[in-house]
Amino acid sequence: MMDKDMGTEDEKIREVLELKDRVLKKIEEHEEEIEFLRKNLEVLDSTIKKSSFTKASALRSDAGPKPESIPITNGPNGDIIANAYVTPEQVSIILNEELKIDAETPPFKSFFVERIIGEMKRKDATDIQGGRIQKEAAIDFTVNKNGADIREIIIKNYRQQERVKEIINTAGWSLTRMLENLNK
Repeated sequence: MMDKDMGTEDEKIREVLELKDRVLKKIEEHEEEIEFLRKNLEVLDSTIKKSSFTKASALRSDAGPKPESIPITNGPNGDIIANAYVTPEQVSIILNEELKIDAETPPFKSFFVERIIGEMKRKDATDIQGGRIQKEAAIDFTVNKNGADIREIIIKNYRQQERVKEIINTAGWSLTRMLENLNK
């Protein structure tokens, strides 16, 4: 009878240890996310100070001049690695022509495409199901390449100004990490 109780007790301890491991992993993931957000905030502050930053809301004009570019800089050295152009319909992120960044370089797919844009797509799918938006209004994106190298990222139907900020911030963070991964 004792052996059966010991087996059950060992199983409970194993389950508690597994739960502890999962909680520690979640904490680590959230700490990485917080660090990512802090670094993006630093990059944004630096960009705002260095350039004549135009708010996306100010670009929402059907008639008038072509939207100004919003520079996306490489965090460590501040070099412009891309420019974002915001219109009411889309955000176009055009990479610096000198950059050679393969679309397979991490964390482009895992973070920018699957986590950031993917989450926006999932939210839109929920809104379509709930009848809050039409299917044609859902966010979509295209990556234009020259061979394997990314030249332009186009995000259509962003619909919300908060998304513009998130898209530009996370594109900058992802491109910076991709450059770091290429230089390792």
